[in-house]
Amino acid sequence: MSRSNRILFAFLTCGILAVCAALARADDWKPAKGPLVTRWAKDVSPTNAHPEYPRPQMVRSEWQSLNGLWQFAAAREGEQPPVGKDLKEQILVPFPVESSLSGVMRHEERMWYRRTFQVPSDWRSRHVLLHLDAVDWEAVVYLNGQKLGTHRGGYDAFGYDVTKHLKPDGPQELIVGVYDPTNQWDQPRGKQVTRPRGIFYTPTSGIWQTVWIEPVPEQFIESMQIVPEVDAGEVKITVTPLGAVRKLPVSATVSLKEEGSGASSSFSGSASGFTGRPLTINIPNASLWSPEHPVLYSLHLTLSPDNKPGDQIDGYFAMRKISVGKDDKGINRLMLNNKPIFMVGPLDQGFWPDGIYTAPTDDALKFDIEMEKKLGFNMVRKHVKVEPQRWYYWADKLGLLVWQDMPSGNNRTDEGKKNFEHELDRLIESHRNSPSIVMWVVFNEGWGQFDTQRLAEHVKKMDPTRLVNCASGWSQIGADGKPIPQRVMDKLTDLSKGIPIGDVSDMHHYSDPAMPMLEPTRAAVLGEFGGLGLPVDGHMWTQQHWGYRGVADQEQLTNQYVKMLDQVQKLRDKGLCAAVYTQITDVETESNGLMTYDREVTKVNVARAAAAARGNQSFGRSE
Repeated sequence: MSRSNRILFAFLTCGILAVCAALARADDWKPAKGPLVTRWAKDVSPTNAHPEYPRPQMVRSEWQSLNGLWQFAAAREGEQPPVGKDLKEQILVPFPVESSLSGVMRHEERMWYRRTFQVPSDWRSRHVLLHLDAVDWEAVVYLNGQKLGTHRGGYDAFGYDVTKHLKPDGPQELIVGVYDPTNQWDQPRGKQVTRPRGIFYTPTSGIWQTVWIEPVPEQFIESMQIVPEVDAGEVKITVTPLGAVRKLPVSATVSLKEEGSGASSSFSGSASGFTGRPLTINIPNASLWSPEHPVLYSLHLTLSPDNKPGDQIDGYFAMRKISVGKDDKGINRLMLNNKPIFMVGPLDQGFWPDGIYTAPTDDALKFDIEMEKKLGFNMVRKHVKVEPQRWYYWADKLGLLVWQDMPSGNNRTDEGKKNFEHELDRLIESHRNSPSIVMWVVFNEGWGQFDTQRLAEHVKKMDPTRLVNCASGWSQIGADGKPIPQRVMDKLTDLSKGIPIGDVSDMHHYSDPAMPMLEPTRAAVLGEFGGLGLPVDGHMWTQQHWGYRGVADQEQLTNQYVKMLDQVQKLRDKGLCAAVYTQITDVETESNGLMTYDREVTKVNVARAAAAARGNQSFGRSE
C-alpha cells in the first residue's frame, strides 16, 4: 500500500470510528430521572433536540443545527479551555444543565461545553455565521482554539462570523465556557435561585436555546426593523447590513393571500432603496392583526451589492396598532387598532418540569399558547422571562397579545444596573418586530427597581409603537423618584403625590380582583390576581405545595374562578382595562395553575372558564 493510500485509509478509518463513537454515545444517552415529566419528553433525543429553524421572522434557506450531544465538564475559575481534550460527561443541547432532559440535572456555576462539527463543502465560498440563541449567563466562545469573544446576557441571541477561524476541511472544534452566578450576583435572572423555594424556582445555567450555523454572502443583512403604520396604511422597513461600509441597495416585497368564507383576497407591494433608510410600502385597506384575526403578511428582502442579487431573507409582519385612548365616557382604555379592547390573560412563567427554561419540543411551546386560547384568553403576561423566537412566532400566528416582562435582577451595584440596562435594550432590539408583543414591562413590583422614570422613558423612546408599563404592581412613582407601594397608594386620594410614568397604572391584588384609581393619562390595569390553588396527585413536582387560596376540587375551582372573572367584568365597567390571572400552570411547589405543571390535567372546566374570560373582552354588553 502506498504512503498516500495508507494516509487515506487512516483518515477514513478515524472518520468511521468517530462516527461510530458518536452513535454509541447517542445510544447511551438518556434523560436524568426528574421529579416530573411531560408527554413531549418521549420525543426528545440526540437527533431530535429542537430541530426547527429557530428564527421565523428572518429566514435564510440554508442552515445547520448544532443541537444534540456535546461533551461537558464542570470548570474552575481561571481554567484554560479544553482545546483538543475530550470531556468526561455529555449533555444534550439546548437543555440547561439543571434539567432532566440535559441528562445531567445538577447546578454548575462554571462549566465547559465542547463538540466538533463539519461545514458543508458548498459553503466554502461564503461567510459562515455561528449563532448561540441564549446562554445563561456569561459565555466565552472558542473555535479551533481561537477565542471568538465573550458575551454577557442570559436571554438574548449572539453570534460571530467564524469564517477566518475555520479549518480548510475536517472537523471544527467548538468550545463554550459558561459562568452563571444566578442570584449570587446582579444579572437579570427572573425567578431563578440556587436554593428554590416558594415563588422562586430551579435555575437555568448554560446553553438553553438553539446553537446553529448558516452561510451568508460577504455583505449580508444583520437585522431589520419593521414599523406598521395602521393609520397611514403603510409599513416601514429599515434594513441594517453587516460587512458593509456604505449604503447598499435593498428591496422589499410584501404579500398576503387570504381565503375563507367562500372568498379570497390578495395583496402585493414592494419598495426599493438603501440600507439604513426606511423603505415605505403602502398597504391600502390593510387586513389588521388581532387575536380573532391574526393575519400575517409575508416579507421578502433582497440585498443587492453592486446591483447583483445578494443576501435574501424571508419573514413576516402584521398590521396592528396598540395605544391608549378615551372611550365614550372619557375613560382611558387600551386600544387595539383604534378600538377599545379589554385584555384578559394568565401569568405565564415559561417553566417546564423536564426542561426548566427550555420547552421539551416546539409542539410543547405551541401547546401552551393553544391552551391559553382555548381558555378564552386574548392576552398573556410573559412573566420575568424571555422566550425563544419560536414562542413569539406561535403567539403571532395563533393570535395572542403579549405583555413582555424584562427579567428582574438584584440591581444593587453600578455594574449590575449598567448590565440590566444593556439586557433591557437587547430584549427590545431582539423582539420588537413581533406583532403579538404590545407592552414592555420594565420592572415587576419593586424587584430591583432603580431610575424607573428614566428607564420607562428610555424604553418608550426606543419603541414608541408599544405601551410601556414602568412597574407591574407599583402604581406610581413618588415625587422623590421612589416607588410608592400599593398598600400606600390605596390610602392616597391626591394623585399629585406621585408622578405618573408610562402608559398604564398597574396594581397586584390577591386573591380577589381590584383596580387602581382612574387617572387622567394612564389606563388602569390589574397585573396580577387570583392564585387559586388545587394540587393534583400524580402531577406534582413535590408533595409540598401552596396557592394564594386553596380549593377542594375542580368544581369549586371553576366556581371561584368564574366568580372572580365576574368581578373583573364589573371592574371593567368602572374603568379597568386588563386583568392577569395567576397563573396558567403550576410551577414547582406552586399549585395555583389552571393546568398542572406537566400540562396533563386542566383543572378548570374549559367551557365555563372560556365563556367567563371571553365575556370580559366585549364592550357595550347588555345588562
